[in-house]
Amino acid sequence: MKKTLLVALLLIGALFAVFANGDEETATPTAASSKAFQVPATGYDGSDVTITFYHTMGTNLSTVLDDYIVEFNKLYPNIHVSWEAIGSYDDVRDQISTQIFVGSQPNIAYCYPDHVALYNMAGAVATLDNLIDSTIPVTRADGTTETLGLTAEQKADFIEGYYNEGKQFGDGLMYTMPLSKSTEVLYYNKTFFDQNGIKVPTTWAEMEQVCAQIKAIDPNSIPLGYDSEANWFITMCEQYNSPYTSANEPHYLFNNEKNIEFVKMFRDWYQKGYLTTQKLYGAYTSGLFTSTTGVTSYMSIGSSAGATYQRPAKSADGTYPFEVGIATIPQVSETNRKVISQGPSLCIFDKANPQEVVASWLFVKYLTTTIEFQAEFGMASGYVPVIKSVAQNEVYADFLASADGGDYVTALSAKVCLEQEDAYYTSPAFNGSSTARDQVGALLPKCLTLTDDNQIRKAFEEALDECEYHN
Repeated sequence: MKKTLLVALLLIGALFAVFANGDEETATPTAASSKAFQVPATGYDGSDVTITFYHTMGTNLSTVLDDYIVEFNKLYPNIHVSWEAIGSYDDVRDQISTQIFVGSQPNIAYCYPDHVALYNMAGAVATLDNLIDSTIPVTRADGTTETLGLTAEQKADFIEGYYNEGKQFGDGLMYTMPLSKSTEVLYYNKTFFDQNGIKVPTTWAEMEQVCAQIKAIDPNSIPLGYDSEANWFITMCEQYNSPYTSANEPHYLFNNEKNIEFVKMFRDWYQKGYLTTQKLYGAYTSGLFTSTTGVTSYMSIGSSAGATYQRPAKSADGTYPFEVGIATIPQVSETNRKVISQGPSLCIFDKANPQEVVASWLFVKYLTTTIEFQAEFGMASGYVPVIKSVAQNEVYADFLASADGGDYVTALSAKVCLEQEDAYYTSPAFNGSSTARDQVGALLPKCLTLTDDNQIRKAFEEALDECEYHN
């Protein structure tokens, strides 16, 4: 109900803005309806401006941010950055959605793609293409200059999958910049695998064999736990090159034979006791993986940013019950490697004063391209830096070098993430894309419990109907 009200408010706001301008032909806002931001001929003119930034950072990350705001202000003393920690990502979305209606939204915000698609219904997000491509020189307070936009080297330094997330809104324009990212990885009990000569699975075919091996060794175990059913469904669509959604009509494409086929395959695995998921287990499956008593699992697929939750508690003697191994999630084929890209990006909101937008861009550019910030923020958050050059930073390189399956499991997780940079994908973003995610996230565990194939087909049809009903 809350999401429906937000959409209604944005529609009303968008229509009001359109009719106020006398442009009736564009009265229906689309999922990506922002106008391209036009960079002033002067670029940043040194104006004294205050920009606001909404995020969800806790104290440790806010401290890192504050330190680098100080450094940014040494370069741009007239750009005053104020921030507010709102709560959860959805809290940020909800607050901004209502503020857009009265024009009081912040300058910069943490965002996920479906949030941006929602904001775009009122044309509130500034597109970044002209800023990114600008060659206007900007003079800093210390007398040095920089290009307002991104240099070719800076563009190439971004991990491609993370950078391209900003262009998934159906019109080819850039709406967001990546700040820090996470993905999914395969956690496994390395001690158990080594003791039993088990090879870490790299494909789903190998995963089935490994689950059978583990079940033979420990019949009471559930070999694999998968935390996010939605991620699993969407990732399998990507790995099979099977349709899931589209940024353009028709949006919802997931009810097809290939997707039904892989769901039935995992249903068979579930019936054999090979796997469980967060919804079926009733909690994060890391609890099964780290358990040392009762029913346990020996593999867990979860967020790379949650590595410490996949590590067992230390024993009384100060050692860990087992060593954690981390690998890329299994693939359908090595020729089409796909792993989901997650984590916050930054969007900039359009403002009546273009200098606020340009100043916001300079700050976003600073956060996303400054190696030291990306390194320190990544180590403090557990998320992965979005630029490749961070790996050569001395402090971050030492962090990666410390990687192990115990005290430094976070570093091991980050190392795996950086090694699979060519595999990241993002899904199309449109108003309603989050509904599709919710529906397939509920569809998969439901189907795992169904023994009748016709019931599975019916479940797919019902999920599709729900998407179209809420669109």
